[in-house]
Amino acid sequence: MIKVGSSLVAGDGGLSTRHASAIGLAVARLIASGHEVLLVSSGAVAAGRAVLGSGLAFCLARQNEPANTRQKARPDPKALPARQALAALGQAGVVALWQRFFDQPVAQVLLTHDDLRNRRRYLNARATLRGLLALGAVPVINENDTVAVDELKLGDNDNLAAHVAILMQADLLVLLSDVDGLFDRDPRRDSTAQPILRVRRITPALRAAAGGAGSGVGTGGMATKLEAAARAGEAGITTLVINGTSYAALDALQNDRLIGTRFDHPRSRVAARKTWLKNLPPAAGRLLIDAGAAKAIAQRGASLLPRGLVAVHGEFARGDAVQLVQLKRGVEVPLARGLCQYSAGECSRLIGARSDEIGTRLGFAYTPELVHRDDLVLIAARSAT
Repeated sequence: MIKVGSSLVAGDGGLSTRHASAIGLAVARLIASGHEVLLVSSGAVAAGRAVLGSGLAFCLARQNEPANTRQKARPDPKALPARQALAALGQAGVVALWQRFFDQPVAQVLLTHDDLRNRRRYLNARATLRGLLALGAVPVINENDTVAVDELKLGDNDNLAAHVAILMQADLLVLLSDVDGLFDRDPRRDSTAQPILRVRRITPALRAAAGGAGSGVGTGGMATKLEAAARAGEAGITTLVINGTSYAALDALQNDRLIGTRFDHPRSRVAARKTWLKNLPPAAGRLLIDAGAAKAIAQRGASLLPRGLVAVHGEFARGDAVQLVQLKRGVEVPLARGLCQYSAGECSRLIGARSDEIGTRLGFAYTPELVHRDDLVLIAARSAT
């Protein structure tokens, strides 16, 4: 997961290939070496300004109107509606910029925080991105700035990249900026600032030293990079902060070396996800499973397949947490908790089915499992019988 900041793609009055070309080449080489790469790219507002001519076209079109009318009609370029309009104008330019560097097709994906909070939309977004990668495309992701208020106020593409990295269970989050990584002080103001090559724990003192936005083009800064690194770390994902203007840093990235700052994750990805699942609110639905499925899940870490399903209780949607229970001496005993890939109604139609029968019974199939082992955590002893 690579995030490219505005300062790396914006030039005088629009988008620039000055740094983007080297980044594009590095990404192309990563893809050629077998990596799956997703991009979060800033620059839509800057590109929109170029399309609009910094608002001059609008003003010229109204030059013959009365002065008082023109004054009321002109949008404030710093106001949110104007920035949203600029983002809408510039999105096509951002996609076109990156397409010129890849043989693979580039796909635009616009997300909002709601897409990442709503479980059904979260799963749909993940399925779309996985589908694009399977097709060999390069997803270029951005906040849907035309409707997302928070993004344009906070300039949080760093955290958007972290959210998408978690969504896709990425191996690595790379934040490209115009500085050489994290320093103990602002290197732009203090020439004696020392680089911090590795961060094992993000402390309040480190956050205080991060400061605010550095570029006049972007809306983020080192502080948001620390937030993104902390968020990704909680999910077991390592974060790198690298200078995207440095050919040496980009070359090192392609060769599994680092010139920049590495943020370690405090725990494994599996442990992070299992802890999250275990602490979810009580599940709305229950899946009653047979003894064979219970044993496979408890002792072999298997997924729950429809063939092991006996009964469905409660109402739940796709992506909701459910309890897996087994019947012992006529009593339902909780075994595990997980995220179900099908709704309650769909699960009821899949009771006892083979995985290859899902499409026939429902007319579609999301996954061959009802609950994948990566989305499942035991909440009882492992001695299922």
